[in-house]
Amino acid sequence: MNRLQQALDALVERIDTPSPIILADVMQENIDRMQAFADRQGLQVRPHVKTHKCVEIGRRQIKAGAVGITAGNVGEAEVFAAAGFDDIFIAYPIWPAGTKGPRIRKLAETIRLRVGVDNLAAIDALADAMGDNADQLQVVIEVDCGARRSGAAPEYAGELAAAARNRGLVPAGVFTYPGHGGSGPDARERAARDQDAALTTAVRSLAAIGITAEVVSAGSTPTVAFATNSVITEIRPGEYIFNDLGNARLGACTEDQIALFVAGTVVSDWVPDQVMLDVGTKAIGREGTPEIGYGGIAGTNAVLSRLNEYHGFLPLPEGDFRPSVGTVVPVVPNHVCPVVVNFEEYIVTDSTGTSLERWAVDARGFNN
Repeated sequence: MNRLQQALDALVERIDTPSPIILADVMQENIDRMQAFADRQGLQVRPHVKTHKCVEIGRRQIKAGAVGITAGNVGEAEVFAAAGFDDIFIAYPIWPAGTKGPRIRKLAETIRLRVGVDNLAAIDALADAMGDNADQLQVVIEVDCGARRSGAAPEYAGELAAAARNRGLVPAGVFTYPGHGGSGPDARERAARDQDAALTTAVRSLAAIGITAEVVSAGSTPTVAFATNSVITEIRPGEYIFNDLGNARLGACTEDQIALFVAGTVVSDWVPDQVMLDVGTKAIGREGTPEIGYGGIAGTNAVLSRLNEYHGFLPLPEGDFRPSVGTVVPVVPNHVCPVVVNFEEYIVTDSTGTSLERWAVDARGFNN
């Protein structure tokens, strides 16, 4: 039996649905595997907490050897700083408008804070926000390696670093995000090569104006296995903590390495060869396509064909999988990150389903 289903069967009388279930033993194996990989490659791990938003999980990553954490915004950084995390990189091109300037300044005065920048205007705004304490804030120059999202051209990294230095900020290095590595199995290694080339160019650009890149930061879960270029100093994977169907399809994990699923109940079976689950977009997000579906049932070939806010449409493939009304099934998301923001707590067990804890999703709702 699939171990997600095995754990769920043991829990079914003690939980409500829909609920996010973590297999803590599988999660710990994922943490240890990533840390061991980084140690072999001489890299530091700085996991992205946007995937789990949970202080308890972050502490386990630090205990395993992570050098610090990556956050997606100021709010996430504040939650984890308040919980005692003292080395945080906000890997996002920060614009310190509204309350963000004073909040960034406060963080930089209490922990080692690094923030991402990719333009001159943001550098000036950050320096203005920091005032006389500009030298307490480290900035990391974001460069584009092919994802075409944010990030300067790698050859301009030195110019941006020099501007930051001239304004009193501390240019710590460069980072990038190889987001195009998630477009298919063949894209992973190709995107990692693009990442290496972009970071190498950016490091040289900094060296040309007399700045040594202390930080050369790479992502991500789909491409991390190929992040072995000697210029890289740290990796920022996030999804590896739980994994999902998307990473399994890419070959970045196996199905046995998936540590999170959403428990869902069959609530209707009136349509022939289809049942309805209580798992809709408000539980699992909306990531997917009609071709691959919007999440799958562990241990089967069944995938959700359509989602409403509170309903999941599950066509039943040929075979023995014929769940009746009231049956609880393990739904594995295509992309795990959107699931997390829909719940206030995780139900935590192990592969046997004998234990049960509840962990808060501490940074849920902290989106700015």
